[in-house]
Amino acid sequence: MLTIKIICVGKLKEKYWREAIEEYSKRLHAFCSFSVAEAAEEKISDKPNSSDIDRTIDREGARIAELIPKGAYVVSMCIEGRKLSSTDLAQVLENTALDGKSTVAFIIGGSFGLSETVKKMSDLRLSMSDMTFPHQLARVMLCEQIYRAFQINSGGKYHK
Repeated sequence: MLTIKIICVGKLKEKYWREAIEEYSKRLHAFCSFSVAEAAEEKISDKPNSSDIDRTIDREGARIAELIPKGAYVVSMCIEGRKLSSTDLAQVLENTALDGKSTVAFIIGGSFGLSETVKKMSDLRLSMSDMTFPHQLARVMLCEQIYRAFQINSGGKYHK
C-alpha cells in the first residue's frame, strides 16, 4: 500500500479546514496510508525586508526537509511547477508505485514560498494553477486531488 504524506508549514486554525482534511483523510485510508505533518511556521515581523523573508523561507525549508521520509518520491507544490490534469496526477501516483517507491511526500511551503533547497530535493514540481490560493485551501485542494487520483486509478465513479 502506498504511503502519502503531506508536509506543510503551519497549523490549520479554522475548524472548517481541519474538518475538510479529516474527511479526505478518512476517505484516503481506503487507498493508502495517509498523514499530514506540519512544520512550525517561522515568526516574522509584519513588515519584513527581503533578508527576513529569505531567512524565513530557509528556516521553514530546513524544518520541512527533516520531515521528508528517506526514499520518498517528493512533489513540491510551487507556482513555477508543472500543471497536471487529475488523470495525469493519477498516472504519477501509479507510476511511482510501479517504480518501487512506497512513499510520496507532497510539500506545501509557507506563505512566502518554498526554499530552493527543498525544491532541489523534489522529483516533481507541481503547480495547481497560475492563481494564488491561501495555504489552508491549497492543502484541502491537494487532498481532494490525491483522493480523486486514487478514485481514477481504482475505476471509481467519483471522477467524471
